[in-house]
Amino acid sequence: MRYHFSGIAGAGVNPLARLVRAWGHDVQGSDRGFDRGQQAERRQQLEAEGIRIVAQDGAAITPAIDCMIYSTAVEQDTPELVAARRHGVALVPRPALLAEIVNAAQPGIAISGTAGKSTITGMVAWCLRQLGQPATILGGAALVGDDGPFTPGPAGGLVVAEACESDGTLPGYQPAIGLIHNITRDHGEVDEVKAQFEHFAARSQRLLVNAACPVATALAAQHPRAVRYGTGDPADLPLEIVSIGPWRSQGVLGLPEGDINLDLPQPGAHTLDNAAAALAVIRCLGLDVSAAAAALREFPGVVRRFQVLGTTDTGITVVDDYAHNGDKIRAAVEAAQAGCDRLVAVFQPHGFGPAKFLRPELKTLLPSLLRPQDRFCYAGIHYAGGTVAKDISSADLVSDLPANLAAAHAPDHAAVLAWVADTAIPGDTVLLMGARDPALPGLAKALYGLL
Repeated sequence: MRYHFSGIAGAGVNPLARLVRAWGHDVQGSDRGFDRGQQAERRQQLEAEGIRIVAQDGAAITPAIDCMIYSTAVEQDTPELVAARRHGVALVPRPALLAEIVNAAQPGIAISGTAGKSTITGMVAWCLRQLGQPATILGGAALVGDDGPFTPGPAGGLVVAEACESDGTLPGYQPAIGLIHNITRDHGEVDEVKAQFEHFAARSQRLLVNAACPVATALAAQHPRAVRYGTGDPADLPLEIVSIGPWRSQGVLGLPEGDINLDLPQPGAHTLDNAAAALAVIRCLGLDVSAAAAALREFPGVVRRFQVLGTTDTGITVVDDYAHNGDKIRAAVEAAQAGCDRLVAVFQPHGFGPAKFLRPELKTLLPSLLRPQDRFCYAGIHYAGGTVAKDISSADLVSDLPANLAAAHAPDHAAVLAWVADTAIPGDTVLLMGARDPALPGLAKALYGLL
């Protein structure tokens, strides 16, 4: 078949396009970022794999295209979507294709939840690789040191994929193994997304849930083949946290077959939660859990998930993290605080709508989370294009915080660099948090280079 992928540089669309190409189909794609001259390395990678890159003006959409896959972030009136409708090209949202691939796999594993999906998927991928098990991996972020967030396996074989609730497509999955790590306030209120997870749980042949999440455990109680893992009670696979830092985390995962010691090269209680989820998947597949846990001792981590870029000669450590909601910010900050006497944290909201949604929560969270000696800065809100109303700013968010909290705002990345340079002192950990903006990894590297 001949496919066109719209938004092909995006974290969700990119691996699917590459997988379809790896399975022998003809693939072309477009992205507004490529049209602007951005992400040249990603474009070169796609072209090297035999994918044609075309302008996102609709001219390349012809009746010869069998199917157009589009990101849910793409507006419905783009020239490409208009052209596809005019020519009668089949239109398939990116999440629908992902669900189709998972449902057809033997077996298909869908990792869901409002936090931790990318890391759990990465941990499962790492364990399968070390155990010599071929699989297709469709994650939201690459392992540190890998070329991308996906690994192509044999068509029709084992598939492990992230399943996100943000686009309303969770009910489309019918996985052999479905995992729900948590259901918290992220892309919407819990009550707004709960129904999706209920459908996802009911359509999963086997269900794994985090016992620490009461909403998820309620779904497990209704499933005949559910297994609960983690620190909550009751748990079929109980997790005991021994240490969350400073730079490694340790715990014990209880299995009916015997306890498994966990020793991860990343800090934080959430790291151990993620590892418990990954090992629950490995156990569900009937593989060697002890060998998988041993493999996790050398887990390289996932890009922008508490990724330590390095420590300077003056002892300043720079960490890059994808945190973009209350729970993720809490997890990243607490993990960083476990390894430093003073934290210098920067958070860039990932859109104007999300900033308004998070504003009340952050107003309460940050004063309770940050220590008196810590320093905090809101970066200017990320704008990805389109017609969104720019009716909130980082200055507005800072105004919500109490005067005794050492907080600032920086309107752009140059101002972030300047603020960190003026603020960081020897021994600090600098933590950069934010999502969606493709320039953030470069900003993190620039911070480390500057310091």
